[in-house]
Amino acid sequence: MADEARGGDGAAEGRTRTRGGWKAGLLGGLVGVLIGAVAMAAFSGYFVRRYLLAHPEVLPEAMEVLQTRESARQDRALAPVVDRNRAALETPFHGAWAGARQPDVVLVEFFDYACGYCRASNAHVDRLLREDARLRVVWREFPVLGPASEQAAVASLAAARAGRYRQYYDGLFAAGRPSEATIAAARQAAGLGEVAPDDEARRELQRNSELAQAIGAQGTPTFVVGDRVLHGAVGYEALRDAISAARRGRAG
Repeated sequence: MADEARGGDGAAEGRTRTRGGWKAGLLGGLVGVLIGAVAMAAFSGYFVRRYLLAHPEVLPEAMEVLQTRESARQDRALAPVVDRNRAALETPFHGAWAGARQPDVVLVEFFDYACGYCRASNAHVDRLLREDARLRVVWREFPVLGPASEQAAVASLAAARAGRYRQYYDGLFAAGRPSEATIAAARQAAGLGEVAPDDEARRELQRNSELAQAIGAQGTPTFVVGDRVLHGAVGYEALRDAISAARRGRAG
């Protein structure tokens, strides 16, 4: 009986060793797979690195693809926000617009008179207005570059109310960065006298700030066309293509 009992204990011990060996084998196999995967990744990474070093010209192309994907993702995320705020975005403050009276596409620009990139974009926007009879451009003052920018924006809104917006707009950008002297010169060119901020101007600047925040504008210029938000001085082609896309979307 004792031997039999010991035999039983031995069988149980054997089964335990068997289970332990199975687990150890499985663990070893998993470790081997992981080591192989790491080695494979390192091996692949080595050749990827060598390829990129030998062909660095593919990097800008890869970055462009990545930026395009990121831009598309942002457009999808912002489209509902733009759509909810479309009336507020596309309705100009008095005369702060140019182009078609009955447009099929509206290009909105948030800008600051002290912004060099805004100044550089003016030629592109003017070209679009010349070439596209169905386009309207709406300008929204977004003075983010200091007190002089805000003073320039207040006078700009006064020019919009007086029906002399483009005279002031073109005059101040031609004069240089906003200052007491350049703002006064632009006011004179537009036939405006002294201008002080009033409640309507304050409300408009606050509204523009809230709209800019809603669409994720972090600086100037920021353009809105169709369901797209374009950040920075993106250039004539990008604006033209966005307008074409917005027009196709309306047709669809």
